[in-house]
Amino acid sequence: VGYAIRFEDVSSPETRIKFLTDGMLLREAVVDPTLAKYGVIMIDEAHERTLQTDFLLGTIKIVQQTRRDSSLNLPPLRVVVMSATLEASSFSKFFDNAPVVYSHGRTFPVDMFYTEEPEEDYVDAAMWTCLQINAEETPGDILVFLTGQEEIEALGKMLKDRAAKLPPNLPKLNVVLLFAALPPEEQMKVFEETPPGTRKVVLATNIAETSLTINGIRYVVDSGLTKSRTYHPRSGVDELMVAPIAQSQAMQRAGRAGREAPGKCFRLYTEEVMPSLPKFIKPELLRTNLSGVVLQLKVRSISMRFVLLLFTRQINF
Repeated sequence: VGYAIRFEDVSSPETRIKFLTDGMLLREAVVDPTLAKYGVIMIDEAHERTLQTDFLLGTIKIVQQTRRDSSLNLPPLRVVVMSATLEASSFSKFFDNAPVVYSHGRTFPVDMFYTEEPEEDYVDAAMWTCLQINAEETPGDILVFLTGQEEIEALGKMLKDRAAKLPPNLPKLNVVLLFAALPPEEQMKVFEETPPGTRKVVLATNIAETSLTINGIRYVVDSGLTKSRTYHPRSGVDELMVAPIAQSQAMQRAGRAGREAPGKCFRLYTEEVMPSLPKFIKPELLRTNLSGVVLQLKVRSISMRFVLLLFTRQINF
């Protein structure tokens, strides 16, 4: 078993299973357009619809068509696209009506709770929700979803100040932060076992939705918001905006509370808001600068006519 990430490749000719990022596989496709050394490619969390993942799906479809050429004498390339909240029919149609297999997960039931009125300050509401859970609920750690580093650090300070004043009969709060810019040694604190008599509170961005599983989480506090990067072609500027999550993201966040035992999810928005949220995440392909992707396709000597066809089909699904 090996892996490949940027600036680091730990694999050899003896490697049979290889973990790698979508970007690394795309680079390999530039060097070897048939990806001859791979027999099966599994793409996980495809519902996130990142630019690299969508580009990779289109590239793999080309590779499959190339390997069907009998003159190359290559075995067929098998592709498995996986996700817990996938819009399966659209992906199946893109891959020429590929079969869809549904597998039941081992999640436990999660009770949903909503606010009665919209919250003006969701950071403050998250703090009070954590304190309420600590005072009224059974043992179990808390996972709070926020939009970015600034909010996480602000809520962390607020909770630590409040934790110092808690009555002695309540569990002490062990507040840990989790966001991409945090040093690796600080990120690893979220996986440490919670000491007896304390309750761990993890303040995280959407990195905790699918990328990792934290043991001991029984309660999720969902702000209902995330940061989304949007490209404005007229000004040529990328903007990082706070936007409502999709229904599929809300399901993923709630599911974090039911990984090991029955849990509860506290959503900091009203129940009436849920139907108005988009069902799935808007693909990054529709809201980002495509110049880099077009250049990568040109590196592979793909004609601009095919580029336009590829993007049209990608956008349609």
